[in-house]
Amino acid sequence: MDLLKVDTIKEARNKLARCAGIMPVTEYAELSGAAGRVLAFDIYSEENIPPYRRSTMDGYAVRSGDLGAAGDMIPTMLKVRGEVVPGTDSSLLTMEAGSCVYVPTGGEVPAGADAVVMTEYCEAFGDSMLAVSRAVSPGENVVQIGEDIAEGDILLSKGRKLRPQDIGTLAAAGIISVPVFVPWKVTVISTGDELVSPDTAPGPGQIRDINSYTIASRSKAEGFGIVRTERIPDNAGAISSALEAAKADSDVVVVSGGSSQGKKDMTAALIGKAADRGVLTHGIAAKPGKPTITGYDEASRTLFIGLPGHPAAALIVYEQLLIDLWRNLTGRGQRRTVKAKVSSNVPSAAGRMTFQLVKLKGDEAEAIFARSGMISPVSEADGYFIMRENQEGVRAGDTVEVFLWE
Repeated sequence: MDLLKVDTIKEARNKLARCAGIMPVTEYAELSGAAGRVLAFDIYSEENIPPYRRSTMDGYAVRSGDLGAAGDMIPTMLKVRGEVVPGTDSSLLTMEAGSCVYVPTGGEVPAGADAVVMTEYCEAFGDSMLAVSRAVSPGENVVQIGEDIAEGDILLSKGRKLRPQDIGTLAAAGIISVPVFVPWKVTVISTGDELVSPDTAPGPGQIRDINSYTIASRSKAEGFGIVRTERIPDNAGAISSALEAAKADSDVVVVSGGSSQGKKDMTAALIGKAADRGVLTHGIAAKPGKPTITGYDEASRTLFIGLPGHPAAALIVYEQLLIDLWRNLTGRGQRRTVKAKVSSNVPSAAGRMTFQLVKLKGDEAEAIFARSGMISPVSEADGYFIMRENQEGVRAGDTVEVFLWE
């Protein structure tokens, strides 16, 4: 039996990154439908926000110098010159020494005023006079022109996954469509004679399909589109037909199972047949996840990834290869991580990158050791940390970087 000639995770990812045509294409999305999409370019503001000085309080626009002696015992009397009506031009309102103008929250502060005093410190005497019992500083309760966003500033940077608050920022700047990356379209194929649907009671030697649901769900969480999920027995003809069909409408084809060197290992040969560039990686130096396969078809611009059947290995390798590849290409950056101290000694696999599932308890990471094929430890875990190929393990109290499930 030939031993697998393995790549590191980085080598496998770099081989995929060098394939022609994998860079995601871009399109413009209307603002109302842009949430969750990834920005393809930096977005700059073409105007100042706010475009005029705004009051942050219901109060009176004043010259701060007029209120230097104002206090509870001896208030300062000011002449009321009128009020600002939201949505109207307030340029005709004049501010003279010893005068004030009523301004509602968000209203424009008239020229000549440099602060707003809250209504709580004011008492009206008739329609034209106001007693103010508190001094204010220049700029108090006033948002200056461009203080929120200045013309020419970067509003949002390339690679940001747009959140509701980002959509609000774009709306404030008058931007109604944005350049975004078109999400990869993914087909997920689970292979194995033993697999049955989750709604089926497994017979002797059978097990419910896990990986197609896990991988499809992780893909959706990243924003990818799912073309289809399929469950196919270990039949070369059926798997080959599914791969060929997937090339026509998918950017990524994920095959779970059938990637070990057992007697039914057909994945590498079938990916090699479907991909005109052949198999790029057959095995990675990682535990779990060694029996991983990648390939690329240049004619259809389709990536192929053969994942191990082990649920933890399949999910972790998918994140480390495809999710990180997407994030690198689109500028999204690293997935969410936290620092934590391991609560016990954890050994590593010599010569291989080791992924260790953990549960977080405060600032500690408790190792979870899962046997092959078990799903409950994967669900129990908050994420995993990585021990490098030349690392002998970690000791209790060592600080590690935990990649959080998303």
